[in-house]
Amino acid sequence: MSPRKSLLQLHSAVLLFGFAGLFGKWLVFSPLLIVAGRVFFASLTLAVVLLFFKKGFRVSPCKDIGILLVLGFILAGHWASFFQSIQISSVAVGLLSYSTFPVFTVFLEPLFFHERINKANIFYSILCFTGVFFIIPKFSVEEASFMGVVWGLVSGFSFALLAVYNRKLTQRHSSLIIAFYQDLFASLFLIPSFFFIPVSLSLHDILLLFILGTFCTAASHSLFIHGMRRIQAQTASLISTLEPVYGIVLAVFFLQEIPSVRIIFGGAFILMSQILIAEKFFK
Repeated sequence: MSPRKSLLQLHSAVLLFGFAGLFGKWLVFSPLLIVAGRVFFASLTLAVVLLFFKKGFRVSPCKDIGILLVLGFILAGHWASFFQSIQISSVAVGLLSYSTFPVFTVFLEPLFFHERINKANIFYSILCFTGVFFIIPKFSVEEASFMGVVWGLVSGFSFALLAVYNRKLTQRHSSLIIAFYQDLFASLFLIPSFFFIPVSLSLHDILLLFILGTFCTAASHSLFIHGMRRIQAQTASLISTLEPVYGIVLAVFFLQEIPSVRIIFGGAFILMSQILIAEKFFK
């Protein structure tokens, strides 16, 4: 496969990642139910992919199953807070505030791996949260954008936890196996919520959940992993910073959500910090 095709796969994957945010507006019921449908269809699709490529489902050592179980719970919380952020504010606010996760990662990794904190990362963190400050018009729990950012930061922090733990797991297991079990366990945690939260699912809702789980989760994850085979990790990381950009542009076309100058300005700070952290990490 040529590097050009790999780049196309990476951009397609990130485009699908960004597209997922729009489902928080299209599906007008509890984020817990949205995530339940997402991980259910994602785990089914990943199971088919693993069977097709004869990868197997074995996890060794067995203690990693327990770790994956905990990470499945964190994944459920991550996506639930992500869709909560988008539902109460906008796609732009949700995606940009979630995109602060690299900042959390650079502080969590030294704690988990007993590494020294890079002083430059402190500057990048200040740059990132300066962008968050610009996004918030008013610091009040009654302000939709403020609460959207709060939930987005929760989503970013939980994703950083996943990234740090997955760093250990990827040394022993393929990313597809990790994604499959995390989605599977997340669905086991969340599927019972359909019995406790009143909801009436139409065929249209089920179709949207199928697209979200199959294309915007399982397929995008597979595309990203496959595309990285001939592309440097640094390049892939920089491309991934385009997720909020793609998502915001898609929201403009499909939802007519036009971000304010304040959000664009703050988003520029957040994205710049992401790029700087990615470049510093791979030097």
